[in-house]
Amino acid sequence: MHLIHQLQRNMAKKLVSIFAGRNTRYLAERIAAEYGIELGTSIVTEFSDGEFQPSYEENIRGRDVFIIQSTFAPADNLMELLMMVDAARRASAKNIVAVIPYFGFARQDRKDKPRVSIAAKLIANLLSASGVTRLITIDLHADQIQGFFDVPVDHLYASSIFIPYLQELNLDNLIFASPDTGGTRRAATYAKVMNTGFVICYKQRAKPNEVDQMALVGDVNDKNVVLVDDIIDTAGSITKAAQLIMDNGARSVRGFCTHPVFSGQAYQRMESAPFTEVVTTDTIPLKKSSDKITVLSTAKLFAEVIERVENKESISSLFKFSTK
Repeated sequence: MHLIHQLQRNMAKKLVSIFAGRNTRYLAERIAAEYGIELGTSIVTEFSDGEFQPSYEENIRGRDVFIIQSTFAPADNLMELLMMVDAARRASAKNIVAVIPYFGFARQDRKDKPRVSIAAKLIANLLSASGVTRLITIDLHADQIQGFFDVPVDHLYASSIFIPYLQELNLDNLIFASPDTGGTRRAATYAKVMNTGFVICYKQRAKPNEVDQMALVGDVNDKNVVLVDDIIDTAGSITKAAQLIMDNGARSVRGFCTHPVFSGQAYQRMESAPFTEVVTTDTIPLKKSSDKITVLSTAKLFAEVIERVENKESISSLFKFSTK
């Protein structure tokens, strides 16, 4: 029975093509290698005025095409993804799956003030109009973005990568923390899996990317604290939270985030913050390395999900954990 199942998986691989946008090729190569096939050949022709044209350099007619591209800045990354999807549709691909490790603009998921765009919904519309038949992503900033799509969305969780890493650290007096009230659910989920407690850092913003004041709700005295978040952007919130936690008697503090946006003064702030380490993933390439930053790869997870999608197998089972 196992041999038959393996043969079916091998046959499915013959119908799969994996391609990459230019700025996510570093990750796509690892995903294709984990999946067991060569990364597909595509090129991007650039014109002197900055316009560009992606094209596939191999036949994709009737194939299941997975296009891997994070949509971090600049916006060209999003435009390139849309054009690759459109090109695949016009080349008669059977299914077109957008694999977006970092779904940019996800923080604009609602109208938080008058006369602004709901950019996450706009992008969902653009992807659907271009011809996407499925979306695979990890740790959306807001879960409800899945509902912006009328095609299936496989929403993955970096906890399946972070929790085994934490278990290997074998920290005693472990407790989780959220750098803001919006991440309470995330911290609570980690705490439940690891059978421990969590605390909350309550912040007030004077303006975007700038924290005015912060207070701690909960006890961290003599605890090894893990701050969990989906995104670190300028690192203002999480470094302020780390300092607040240490000021309240914590033994150590670590930062865990899925998407290392790391803009502005993020690197300087993390270097001067009291972090033992900052653990992140490779959904966005680091601008520079740091002894404090540990990068865990998502390649194996994405490859496994692609394989399960092709074989019509459960994905939710990947996110069921057992504590040691």
